Amino acid sequence: MQQFPNLQKLLEVMQRLRDPEDGCPWDRKQSFQSIVPFTIEEAYEVADAIEHGSMEDIKDELGDLLFQVVFYAQLGQEQNEFDFEAVAGAIVDKLIRRHPHVFADAEIDCEAQLNRHWDKIKQQERLSQGKASDNSVLANIPAGMAPLMRANKIQKRCAKVGFDWPELAPVVDKIHEEIDEVMQEVNQPKMDQQAVEEEMGDLLFAVVNLSRHLKVEPETALRKANHKFEQRFRAVEQHFIQRDLAIEQATLDEMEDVWQRVKAANKGNQA
Repeated sequence: MQQFPNLQKLLEVMQRLRDPEDGCPWDRKQSFQSIVPFTIEEAYEVADAIEHGSMEDIKDELGDLLFQVVFYAQLGQEQNEFDFEAVAGAIVDKLIRRHPHVFADAEIDCEAQLNRHWDKIKQQERLSQGKASDNSVLANIPAGMAPLMRANKIQKRCAKVGFDWPELAPVVDKIHEEIDEVMQEVNQPKMDQQAVEEEMGDLLFAVVNLSRHLKVEPETALRKANHKFEQRFRAVEQHFIQRDLAIEQATLDEMEDVWQRVKAANKGNQA
């Protein structure tokens, strides 16, 4: 640790925060389960900093994410299961094991062969760890993964074995089909909300499929769309504030008119 004094200091700070007598009450009461939402949130904040922040922002958010790893390691140490050094050692061993073309003499000719080799090594790891063998191509996709990411992952796995449209047209047709099925449920004499939810899920899954075929990461695309919408809506709000008007009192047509002007101005700036 002598080469990384700040890392050592971070581990010591974490231990102090968890001290049974002098630690922070909030940190002391946390568990593996309770900090999972914070870990997910910090990962998204790293992604947001990379897209919209400065290098200083990225460094700051990476520190927050690193703290999550340190927190889990501290919990593992308290339960005599593992510590930070063991966590680091495990990933070092895994990376070397999964890259025999870098650290050994394995020869890899193309990316497809690399991916097959990677999957084979992962399967061998699961068997050696005594985990139940699941031979499905969909094995070990985390159930807790963000739904858009998981849909994309499922589709990529299926595409590996040829369960995929080779052209774009049927992918787009499927989206239109799913929209029709959503509206069919919506227009029932007595709408079944559960059926609408199911059809909406199918529609979203189909849109993710289009995104995959266009080589667009759906999570990234939606995150950028959220950011763009927020910027434009804030500009609409600012328009009414500058005129001492409450946006709640504006008509939809008035808001739409301002929205279109903001949208046109944004496109002009981008040009």
